[in-house]
Amino acid sequence: MTDSPYTTLPQWPNAYPATGASATLKLQNEDFVVTELPLQLPSGEGEHIWLDIEKNGANTAYVAQQLAEAAGVQDRDVGYAGLKDRYAITRQWFSIYLPKGETPDLTQLQHPEFKVLSQTRHVKKLRPGDLQGNRFRIVLRDVIGDRDAIEANLRAVASQGVPNYFGAQRFGHDGGNVEQGRAMLAREIRVRNPKKKGIYLSAVRSFVFNEVLALRIQQGLWGQVLPGDVMDEPGRPTGPLWGRGRVSTTDQTQALENGVSERHATLCDGMEHAGLDQERRSLVASPQDMTWEWPQADQLVLTFSLPAGNYATSVLNEILRTTEPGRFVEGEGEGAAAE
Repeated sequence: MTDSPYTTLPQWPNAYPATGASATLKLQNEDFVVTELPLQLPSGEGEHIWLDIEKNGANTAYVAQQLAEAAGVQDRDVGYAGLKDRYAITRQWFSIYLPKGETPDLTQLQHPEFKVLSQTRHVKKLRPGDLQGNRFRIVLRDVIGDRDAIEANLRAVASQGVPNYFGAQRFGHDGGNVEQGRAMLAREIRVRNPKKKGIYLSAVRSFVFNEVLALRIQQGLWGQVLPGDVMDEPGRPTGPLWGRGRVSTTDQTQALENGVSERHATLCDGMEHAGLDQERRSLVASPQDMTWEWPQADQLVLTFSLPAGNYATSVLNEILRTTEPGRFVEGEGEGAAAE
């Protein structure tokens, strides 16, 4: 069975009633501030230099390349825990493998788009996912709409969380990574580049998860625990990250998830044959320490923290519709994700 081409992403439903409000996001880099919450702090000794860096107008991969050049190492010797968006002010840790020789003082590095705040040594390299999450401070400008409706959704989001959708960045421009992934899994195209293959598999897997979450919302099941659900550690229901192995859900949940997998048989069968193992992801993203204020009648400032792998866009989408300046290139970064 071959699924129809995935030429556009669906409009996945919201959990809460639409406010009808809109705002401008990232008019300035200062409007989107992200601070990484590390799993651990460096110990002060070891073969790796850890750098606490603030960047403004640069993406994570570019900064890593600049650090490799400054330290005289290969790109592979530089590590970081997560990608952060270019059009933002972000603070995150990088590591550089430098076991021998004199330690360069990279705090003296001069660059218009980032600065090294501190450096110290540690025993291990930073790898993707080595973070607790991120703290966000988001300024929404030119807010238009009913403030009472916005406030009602803000309170609902703060108390009940939001659908833990994967954000649009995961799927590439116009969702193109999903279609490329389908074509790859259907053996219509051959992808030799391991990095591209990984991107396409990730997009396909995330798409199926979003489809399961969307169906639960469409059926009026948001916020409910169903017979057969598999719960996460905090006690929230989870959805499938598709792969091989025995399905852990039962009853109503298993029937719902199997219905989605049958609709997207090429994707799900292909992921199993690609060697991905079944995993689970929470259906709910719960922003922590969420606050908001209105410095001006048309300006809303939000602050909250999210665990690794959760998207700030999932929070914003439940409050109002946002548009970004034309400079923004979708897929250029993961700044709206806590990854």
